[in-house]
Parts: sequence; structure tokens; C-alpha cells
Amino acid sequence: MRVRAVHAQGWWPFFRHYLEMLAAMVVGMAVLGAAASAGLALAGLEFPARAEVVALKMAVDMSVGMILWMRYRGHGWAATLEMAGSMFVPALALFPLLWAGVISGDTLLLLEHVVMLPLMFLVMLRRRDEYGGPSRV
Repeated sequence: MRVRAVHAQGWWPFFRHYLEMLAAMVVGMAVLGAAASAGLALAGLEFPARAEVVALKMAVDMSVGMILWMRYRGHGWAATLEMAGSMFVPALALFPLLWAGVISGDTLLLLEHVVMLPLMFLVMLRRRDEYGGPSRV
């Protein structure tokens, strides 16, 4: 049984966790993206170019990296799944704008990333004690 990590308090541990999540997202995208591309190439297939599929695949890739790292660092499932959810919410919220022709697929992908970063921060603020943030006033 894994013992839950004791998290230090203050702004540095809070921001360190944020930076760790960014790194885990990049590693998840790189490793899983390469694996998916290689697997599809071996099968003689190509990845669907639909913006919705690309956005969801990126959210999955980033979430897997984050989930693995957060669980390794001793974070609970609730906090871990909330953080992973912050990868999907922007894409899902933007899909109707894509379907209505208000934004393009490239804009969807850009906005997905622009929105997920502050959303991750807000999710972390919700559980300051989990991420080592300063105690509430």
C-alpha cells in the first residue's frame, strides 16, 4: 500500500507542482504521440485529421503523463482526476464553436492549450493543501 506523500507548504511547492504538471504533459504528448504514430504507421494507417480527434488525443496524452506523475508523487485520486479533467474541459467547451464554424480547428487547438493552463492553476487553488499552497486566509 502506498503511503500518501506529505506535501510542504508555501508558494514554491505549489508552483513546483505546476511546473511538474507541465513537464508531465509534454512527456505524455511526446511519448504517447510517438507510440501512437508508430503503431498507426506499422498498421499502414494515418491518424484522423479531424480537430476534435486531435484535441481529445492530446488531452488523453497529457492526462496520462499527469496521472502517472501525480500518483507516483503520492497525490490522491480525486485531485489527480480533477487535474486530468482540466485537460478535457477546454476542448469539450470549444467543440460547439468549432461545429458552428466560429473557430477553426487550429484555433481550437490553440485555445485548448491557452485555457487549460489557467484552469489547471484554478484546480490547484481549489486544493491548496494537496499541492502545498499557502494556507487560506
